[in-house]
Amino acid sequence: MIATTKSAFFALLIAGSAMMGPVAYAQDASPAHISAARKALTATKATDSFDSILLNTSTNLKNNLTSNNPNLADQISIIVDEEAIALAARRGDLEQEAARLFANAFTEEELTTISTFFSSTAGQKYLDNTPILARELGKAARVWATGIARDLNAKVTPRVAEAAKTE
Repeated sequence: MIATTKSAFFALLIAGSAMMGPVAYAQDASPAHISAARKALTATKATDSFDSILLNTSTNLKNNLTSNNPNLADQISIIVDEEAIALAARRGDLEQEAARLFANAFTEEELTTISTFFSSTAGQKYLDNTPILARELGKAARVWATGIARDLNAKVTPRVAEAAKTE
């Protein structure tokens, strides 16, 4: 849930900023711009959830292979771990792509502002509380929607019944 909430938050953040106007394309971004993007990624913890991708994929592969070859469980575990470790270096490619996406969405100045805020006590508190707030806001919205649906139905039903009498 936390990773999903953070991912949704940053997707909205990037989408919203893209609507604000033209931005430089990442391939045109200066090294300083990309550096600012990397700092923003770190400060916002935007890519922290990516750390589990290789681990989860490895675990799933081990489980699938072991269920078909239980007698090879130890060997499967060793082989998958070796190959996963060999692929771990590719995590940097994902970070680079994330930095390019942030550089596309934000100016260098905006990235510095984002980094400064999310590195602050208030920014860290925001990140820590976002999953809880998102869950609670979701609950509040569902309760509100249920009340709106009930009240709308209560107001509309008698009027429709009255309209049906006059037809």
